[in-house]
Amino acid sequence: MRCLSCQNLSIQIICKTCQENLLQSIFKKRELDDDFAVYSFFEYEDIKELLNTKYEFYGDRVYKILANLSFKKFADNFNFDENVVAVSVDDNTTHEFSQSAILVNALRSKNITPIYSTLKARNRLKYAGKSLEYRQKHKRDFKYKGKQNLKIILVDDIITTGSTLKEAKEVIEKSNCEVLFALTLSDAKIQ
Repeated sequence: MRCLSCQNLSIQIICKTCQENLLQSIFKKRELDDDFAVYSFFEYEDIKELLNTKYEFYGDRVYKILANLSFKKFADNFNFDENVVAVSVDDNTTHEFSQSAILVNALRSKNITPIYSTLKARNRLKYAGKSLEYRQKHKRDFKYKGKQNLKIILVDDIITTGSTLKEAKEVIEKSNCEVLFALTLSDAKIQ
């Protein structure tokens, strides 16, 4: 097969050279207006095309590579006084896989336990390309089905306006859980 990035022959969908040279993770922090920190690993422009592979049959392989280059490294270095859980924002299956479940799974470590299918959106609208005003008028209407009194890391593939993550945090905190922060692959920062 050919590397998605450089088109050279490769065993993996993104060759090792591109993983090492082009997909250097950074660690950026964005503070949402209620002192809620969201950390991202890649510049949006650098991985925009890779993020769109979630709509392709091979997207799970791309997301596993991105997750290992970022989320897994984070988890391996994360220390906390007690165990925390990682919860994906609406890990429904798209094209036979859930990109957010792949990201949550990469966080499995001595301090982080992934849990799945606990935060589901009842509103199935697509937000891609929509304005902040549209997002605010059309909430995801999340339902949290997880345990109470947990310390949680929220996970999503991308943050744009922050409205989805803020809504998810509010819903989870109604179950006496504490959302420590959120992790995303990238911050598109749409205003």
